[in-house]
Amino acid sequence: MRRRRWVVAIAVAVVAAVGATIAVRSLLHEVNPAPPACRIGNGPEALFLDTEQAANATTITAVGHRMRLPHHAVTIALATVLQESKMHNLPYGDRDSVGLFQQRPSQGWGTPAQLLTPSYAAEAFYLHLEKVDGWEQLPVAEAAQDVQHSADGSGYEAWVEEARAIARALTGEVTGQFSCRFASGARPAPARLASLADTELGPGELHAAPRADRWLVAQWLVGHSFQLGISQVTVAGHRWRREDFGWARDNTAGDPPVFVLSRGKAS
Repeated sequence: MRRRRWVVAIAVAVVAAVGATIAVRSLLHEVNPAPPACRIGNGPEALFLDTEQAANATTITAVGHRMRLPHHAVTIALATVLQESKMHNLPYGDRDSVGLFQQRPSQGWGTPAQLLTPSYAAEAFYLHLEKVDGWEQLPVAEAAQDVQHSADGSGYEAWVEEARAIARALTGEVTGQFSCRFASGARPAPARLASLADTELGPGELHAAPRADRWLVAQWLVGHSFQLGISQVTVAGHRWRREDFGWARDNTAGDPPVFVLSRGKAS
């Protein structure tokens, strides 16, 4: 009888320990939510970006769209920043290079302040790209090198596939492939959002984009959601929420992009 009691006591202790472990893990999950992140694609082939990289990538894409450049230009620009800065807006670099593209003020690209403004840096890159003869037909890495004149231009080739996947998702060439997930972002900044949208997407594009560009605008909103306090975006019968990766079908969602600010109203 005494032995049976010990067996029962041990079994109860094991169950209690397992229960406590599950409870602690659950508590830790609630106290320490997953860090903010953004994702291109699904499954094992998915690409992950932090929220700064995502915002910069959508800015580069939006500026290319505003300048009416083909998606090939966006791929070239993204491959360049992946090599030069890993898509971070660096205030330092080799010699006097700064920013996403590591452009040099001493070489006439602009002032340091200008080159640390992602939309300005992207436009400067595209303007130089347009001066390259036949760039539309050049391979991505070759076109990037013709703009950057890097000491070692071979590095751009390593990023071509990643850049192409990001460009396809952010331009809307493929839909519903880009999303971000975070528990809470910055405080809503509607005035900054409106100003940034006009600068990057073009005046009026945020609320009156042509049908063909609506996914691009929606992805721009998601890419800037963490920094601008956006909690939800709908477009073309789909809905994104900041709590989850991915887009879900929603028959109540209209066709034009609509966003909701945290603790705010739909816009």
